[in-house]
Amino acid sequence: MRLGERTFVMAILNITPDSFADGGVHRDVGKAVAAGLRMVDEGADILDIGGESTRPGADEVGAEEEMRRVLPVIEELARQTPALISIDTYKGVVAREAVARGASMINDISGLQYDPKLGEAAADTGAALVLMHTRGRSRTMYDLATYQDVVADVITELGDAMGRATAAGVRPDAVILDPGFGFAKKAEHSYALLARLPQLARLGRPILSGPSRKSFLKQAIGDRLPPDREWGTAAAVTASVLGGAHIVRVHGVKEMGDVVRVADRVREESSR
Repeated sequence: MRLGERTFVMAILNITPDSFADGGVHRDVGKAVAAGLRMVDEGADILDIGGESTRPGADEVGAEEEMRRVLPVIEELARQTPALISIDTYKGVVAREAVARGASMINDISGLQYDPKLGEAAADTGAALVLMHTRGRSRTMYDLATYQDVVADVITELGDAMGRATAAGVRPDAVILDPGFGFAKKAEHSYALLARLPQLARLGRPILSGPSRKSFLKQAIGDRLPPDREWGTAAAVTASVLGGAHIVRVHGVKEMGDVVRVADRVREESSR
């Protein structure tokens, strides 16, 4: 990937029965593949495929079940589309099998905190590795949402995640960082990170921003269901692009693709 020339769009393809945003509509392999191909037609550069819901409070899924859900979809999409494929997992064994079937990116919500074997899998396969900031597990993360300065603390803890990646043998130029909006963060923490996103550039790695349909948006737009948060998402995606994000992770590919293209033009003009 030549990151920086424009903002890449990562499409979310959840193959789970309990996804917070799409209600498990892609559990069937054929439907999931068709949805992925449609997302590519709508402008997705990357398909982020996940078989375990990572919403706060979600139940954990075993590796065998996770692989049963995602591997056939990854294999078929890798055969049918040139788009990059990302596996959204924190398990080393799942990541290895996904890369073997065509994934070229591993999206780890834990920042290499949950499974030490994941760093080894990324190093051995040469896949790109997204390290997201979080604290604790899904059921306890909000109990840990206490910060002196959320931006400074997230930068420090992402730096620690980079250290874990390097220790596992991951090349520094393979790492992408995600501030983790909504994970172990209250709404005000997510807004502070979004507003000060440029400060994450001091870590020297590309930034992935994933605000799509998340609950922190409700603080500004009111208590709406995830599908009704697209206008709020559009504002957060715009702020992400203008703040220097290299990749934005979204549900509504067609609509957010338009948002990204306009925001990219504004960013280009502002840098002249």
